[in-house]
Amino acid sequence: MGQLLIYPATDLGPPTTPSYVENAEGYGLTANAVAWFWEKYLDDPSQVRHPHASPLHTPDLRGLPPALVITAEYDPLRDEGERYGERLREASVLVTISRHDGVVHGFIFFSGLVGKTDAALKEACTWLRGAFAGRA
Repeated sequence: MGQLLIYPATDLGPPTTPSYVENAEGYGLTANAVAWFWEKYLDDPSQVRHPHASPLHTPDLRGLPPALVITAEYDPLRDEGERYGERLREASVLVTISRHDGVVHGFIFFSGLVGKTDAALKEACTWLRGAFAGRA
């Protein structure tokens, strides 16, 4: 069992991280698009901090399965994904946080076109093999 998280969205709250500001425009996924997706995802804005919608706000992450968190340098979601990984680590969950520099949100879909994509896919597959074998 494990969590393979590729540029995860973990906080539906108002964007407050540096990556939202730095990467709000010009890198594919925009901060406005993220807000639009969340608006469609939630039935009610009052659910924005519910742990099922925003796992970063789960008070206690102890006991969760091991995780691989893959982030992209030029992604509005980068910092919240990495913060979630740090919170897992603080809760004594075995976690690897892997930032891929020079790429944007969605880069995982460019296998064969972007060299860093193949490295990220290999990393994810290796991690998954270990997780399925109980070594994550």
